[in-house]
Amino acid sequence: MYTKKVLVSNALAAGTSYKEYREVVSTHVTSKTTTGPNQTDALINYTKLNHARMKRLDKTTKISETHQAFFSNYQRKVTWLVLTESWCGDAAQSLPVLNKIALLVPHLTLKIALRDQHKQLMEYFLTNDTMAIPKLIAADEVSGVIIGEWGPRPSEATKMVAAYKAANGCLSPEFKKDLQIWYTKDKGQNIIEDITRVFI
Repeated sequence: MYTKKVLVSNALAAGTSYKEYREVVSTHVTSKTTTGPNQTDALINYTKLNHARMKRLDKTTKISETHQAFFSNYQRKVTWLVLTESWCGDAAQSLPVLNKIALLVPHLTLKIALRDQHKQLMEYFLTNDTMAIPKLIAADEVSGVIIGEWGPRPSEATKMVAAYKAANGCLSPEFKKDLQIWYTKDKGQNIIEDITRVFI
């Protein structure tokens, strides 16, 4: 069993930039496939939908001047590793926002790796005993020490999901649609607020 630090290092070495990840997803859309071992029609369709979502969010995500100043003044050398898959709806809503933040931080490297290629690492970052994604792992670039994590959802969405599960047992297709509507209305602002706490 490798240590968490070694597994993070291995995933970073195998990871891609956000731009490269977007190209990977685009290629899957063209070939009508998806990341991961399960090539089902549903996951392939989600990949296509998520490609469109990320394309839109890449253009429309805005970060306030206050948050821009906060992130641009952060001087610690940090590496972000995000575990994800192309079919994940929460990831499609989050990755463009995380990328916008990463571009503001002077000494931050963002790498994206596929969860199903790094399941041993994912075991260290379970959410309620599940391999929920996206999962952001923030590490000090010099020491490799993990200084924070985030995911799989923004804090407000997490509360919504927990409340719905408590009342209904599992997430319905209708609730999942409502969750995507919430993401659209929130415009990434809850993610931005959450990520400031990862840095503090």
